[in-house]
Amino acid sequence: MFTRVVRLTSAQQVADVVAHRFMARITELLDGHDDVHVCLTGGGTADLVYERFADLSAEAKLDLGRLHLWWGDERFVAATDPDRNSLQAISRLGRTLPIQSARIHMMAARDGRADPHDSASEYAAELGETRFDVTFLGMGPDGHVASIFPGHPSFDSTSRSVIGVTDSPKPPSERISLTIPTLNRSDEVWFIVTGTGKADALIRTFDGDESLPASHVHGQQATYWFVDDAAASKLPPRYACPL
Repeated sequence: MFTRVVRLTSAQQVADVVAHRFMARITELLDGHDDVHVCLTGGGTADLVYERFADLSAEAKLDLGRLHLWWGDERFVAATDPDRNSLQAISRLGRTLPIQSARIHMMAARDGRADPHDSASEYAAELGETRFDVTFLGMGPDGHVASIFPGHPSFDSTSRSVIGVTDSPKPPSERISLTIPTLNRSDEVWFIVTGTGKADALIRTFDGDESLPASHVHGQQATYWFVDDAAASKLPPRYACPL
């Protein structure tokens, strides 16, 4: 297991580099696996990645019939709410990717569910013991990942694979999230972190601050941090890796 930091100049460059690397990795995985499982995240830079990946996929000849898409967390809102992470991702990827709907594993929306715990139970049953080939994650200014927040019950130790989150420090207050042990069932974790607001949390994570959820997430084989200069402004030079 290794960790690598890739430092780039801007959020747009981060998105472009991650999209190209993801295309190369997906091509390798589809060539060597019966099924490929990818866990997606939300956020502005992640959406840029999906947009760029959709452009690249239009030119690539990939058999995506074996690609499964999952999500690390979701806002517990109506199915048509534009704030849903899955809606944002699929609206971009679906432009060019012929992904089968049976292989798009969205977390259940508020519609017809009593609360986020209900939705979490459904997702846990669907997820089972699935292990992810690649998991994308962002990180908040407070060091949160998915919808697991520092100093909050979502960060409590649990044997559950998926949890409902209430009273979230970040709106909306109700969410669904994979737990840290579930996120760590990933061969590779790719963090996408941009902006000056993330600089403090990033250096604290690399210093091993265990009060931050981000410090506890890692891939079984590799963990990559794709960061822009703004987010990496407080990192020592040793963390800068060439492309």
